[in-house]
Amino acid sequence: MKSMFSTWFTALALLLATTTAQATQQWGTGLAEAIPTPDPPRIGAPSYILVDMHSGYVLASRDAHEPWEPASLVKMMTAYVVFNELKAGHISLDDEVPVSERAWRAPGSRMFIEVGSRVPVEKLLMGLIVQSGNDAAITLAEYVAGDEETFAQVMNQYADRLGLTNTRFTNATGLPDPEMQTSAWDSARLAQAIIEEFPEYYTWYSVRAYEYGGINQHNRNQLLWRDESVDGVKTGHTQSAGYNLTTSAERDGMRLIAVVLGTSSERDRAQQSHQLLNYGFRFFETHRLYRSGEALTEARAWKGDQESVALGVVDDLYVTIPRRQYDNIAATISIDGQVVAPVSAGQELGWLRIQLLGETIHEAPLIALDDIEEGSIWRRVLDDVLLRFQ
Repeated sequence: MKSMFSTWFTALALLLATTTAQATQQWGTGLAEAIPTPDPPRIGAPSYILVDMHSGYVLASRDAHEPWEPASLVKMMTAYVVFNELKAGHISLDDEVPVSERAWRAPGSRMFIEVGSRVPVEKLLMGLIVQSGNDAAITLAEYVAGDEETFAQVMNQYADRLGLTNTRFTNATGLPDPEMQTSAWDSARLAQAIIEEFPEYYTWYSVRAYEYGGINQHNRNQLLWRDESVDGVKTGHTQSAGYNLTTSAERDGMRLIAVVLGTSSERDRAQQSHQLLNYGFRFFETHRLYRSGEALTEARAWKGDQESVALGVVDDLYVTIPRRQYDNIAATISIDGQVVAPVSAGQELGWLRIQLLGETIHEAPLIALDDIEEGSIWRRVLDDVLLRFQ
């Protein structure tokens, strides 16, 4: 176990050194107000959000940043922490993990692991994701961080990294605690991170049933049976939280994430989530306009060893627009003054603006795609003279 602590706190130190801004997705409407679209469906959830995963455009919401009791939505972060440990090579899916008495005695939903037994990480993850096992959550937390309390601190570190400003974790299970909270926005952001960063594990969220120890239990996400495009993510319920659901679905390359919090029944959370998803897919479409690293234009590189530098965007650029409006999209490029060598790859040199019927719906910085070194003395002197006439 000492080795686990050592590897864990090494990973934690690296995590704290990661720039939060690089991991935070800024979401907004980004939709042209001049184009009328039907209002979102009227649903009863006191807090909800519908967002396109790729573009980050929020298509519908109500009090999406209001704190709410997460219940078992917490297990999304429990899994996310374990996924990161697997990615870092600190643990493996085949590791056999001892089950403590505390984990065995966990109240609520369980995968029914036996105290003193050893269970592979992969099976614990399946029990966590499909069966929502509190015993699996505690067992994984104790294996990764030594105890559940320390694991909760690590969960909060990841929440900070992802920009989950209205989220705080105190345990790995989602069992009620007055200090624990999340929001619809934060839950959607966490779902996005799981889907994008760990597609190889995300497939487990679509598993409809899992059997362990001769006990077969069904996934509580009813939409997995109703809609083939739905492939996750997580349900949650306590008496005080109500019925929560974070859902994701993909149709024709467009992926939406819906979160409803505080509904009154399993049926309502499924039905209201489905209404939101159908609304988004019916009235909007998402397009990838440019790929990361794709040269969109060139700028004159004064005093450089090359005459020009290619410019592009950092990440793939997606936009979500009302249906049948793709032909009305236009892009404009602006360069921030004269580009003078040396230039470093990744340096921001201008802006790309996407407009729909004359209204700006997206802006992204243009970056240099290559390094440009200073040119020869002759080149620098000549360009210095030419720049005086620019």
